[in-house]
Amino acid sequence: MEVIMRKPRDYDAELKALEDKARELKTRKVQQLGELVIATGADALTADELAGALVVLAETTDAGKREAWAKRGAAFFQGRSRRSAPTPDRDTGSAQAQPGGAQPASGGTGAA
Repeated sequence: MEVIMRKPRDYDAELKALEDKARELKTRKVQQLGELVIATGADALTADELAGALVVLAETTDAGKREAWAKRGAAFFQGRSRRSAPTPDRDTGSAQAQPGGAQPASGGTGAA
């Protein structure tokens, strides 16, 4: 009967690979969040305004509000994908964004 010796696992290398993957995923998440801030026009807000709004959102436990925000977010992405295809329709897309109420907040950035 032969005894076959297995090569020991290199736990350090596996751990390093997992750490690298986690770092890559975190970097991608940060980039996507930045792109979302820009896409929504929230980059026109000051850092304090944006942070304050996000804190309020994160602290909100009202399921109705969260559901309404989720629906509005889904509509944003659906409208955005439709707008990015036909370039001539961009004017109608921006008209849809106006009633949302997100645009007036950017007017206050001059005071910062």
